[in-house]
Amino acid sequence: MGFRQRLLLVHLMAVVMIVTCAAATGWWLLSQSVLGQLDAALLALGETEAGLLMETTPAAIHVHEPSPGTAPPSLVRLDRLVQIIDVHGNILGRSNNLGVAALPVSMSLLKSMEQGQTVFETLPHASEEPLRMVSVPVRVGDRKFAVQVAGSLDDADRTLQSAALLFGGLALALLLALAAAGAVLTGRLFGTVERIAAQARRISDANLGERLAHPGSDDEIGHLVSTLNSMLERLERAFELQRNFTANAAHEIRSPLSRLRTEIELSLRRPRSGEDYVATLHSCLEEVAGLTSVVEELLLMARLDAGQETRTVENIRLDQLASEGVAKWQGAAQARGIALVLHAAQPVQARVGQRAAMLVLNNLLDNAIKFSPPQSAVEVSVSEDAEGATLVVADHGPGIAANDLGHLFERFYRGRASQLEQTSGAGLGLAIVKAVLEGHGASILFGNRSDGTGAKFTLRFPKPPDA
Repeated sequence: MGFRQRLLLVHLMAVVMIVTCAAATGWWLLSQSVLGQLDAALLALGETEAGLLMETTPAAIHVHEPSPGTAPPSLVRLDRLVQIIDVHGNILGRSNNLGVAALPVSMSLLKSMEQGQTVFETLPHASEEPLRMVSVPVRVGDRKFAVQVAGSLDDADRTLQSAALLFGGLALALLLALAAAGAVLTGRLFGTVERIAAQARRISDANLGERLAHPGSDDEIGHLVSTLNSMLERLERAFELQRNFTANAAHEIRSPLSRLRTEIELSLRRPRSGEDYVATLHSCLEEVAGLTSVVEELLLMARLDAGQETRTVENIRLDQLASEGVAKWQGAAQARGIALVLHAAQPVQARVGQRAAMLVLNNLLDNAIKFSPPQSAVEVSVSEDAEGATLVVADHGPGIAANDLGHLFERFYRGRASQLEQTSGAGLGLAIVKAVLEGHGASILFGNRSDGTGAKFTLRFPKPPDA
């Protein structure tokens, strides 16, 4: 059974329960009202007869019948049977319409009569019709009597039977109407959902640009369509990034492989001297080193995307980390005639992974050294304030072009300066920096120096809780 059928079945069961309970409650309230009115009429007649008996003597006990004559008939006594008994159950008087018959007297009734209690009873088999009887205790002098007044339940039963048929018919009609309405509503609802599902099934990776048709209503269906369209937009963007990533990765790997193959083929065309082979091997080794670097960066990006890169957060000395990074890159900087300057006047605590922070610093120092002209300086500054720790890497290179500002952290994006100076790299360094920093709760700001003589990258790290 599908969800639509289950929903309709649950709806029908709920409707059946509600309608049945409502009809049963209505019938019960009506029965209580009808029987209550009959009991009130019987009690009123019994109390009236009891009041008349209290004005007589025990020797003159009798039922007070309406006097014949020109007066209108007594509707109060119509179809009412009256009987007077003593504490032993002896019948002392009865109404004319009772004839020679007698109303039943039980032992429990006599006990209640001794205690002065008014008793209501239902007598289903006392006559050809079921009776409802009330026994009203009365004291005449020093003796106790009871006035019994009975009335037929036939009219009340017929009224309740008619009410039961009426309530049953109304309940059935209401049930059918609600079932039909529920079937129509669920049909329309699930018809809309089926159309949305059919549209979604037609969308694949080949046509992710398509969107589901919006119904134009600001309801749950409209929200569902909007949510699915947002999801399709994110999937399209992710697929596009994946395609670009694959294409760029293939290009970055193919280029060094092509150069490597060309050099090997040239070396094998004719015999060469040992020095030529050594030079070719050195050149091939450089290509392999560059290819290895690209592959390692690709693997790191893949691990970051998959959440497999370990993100250990610890308290570190940011000034010591900057000192180690500067010392590591000092040789490469001196080879290009560039000075590495560290500004760290005091210890600075930061909350970040040691390995992650060093990876970020290495990428920034590598870029700064590559783009800085000879006889210039790369400055590394470490400081802290109330909000956190700050690491700044600034160079005196060409800076960041205006067209590159919005694309600097895109994967495989190589800015204008990289293309003009033909620097090495696959364009993954800054993308790795941003991914690592975001994974550790840090941030990066970038731009050009205030004097326009180079680029400036500012890293913000959270401080340890106890700092």
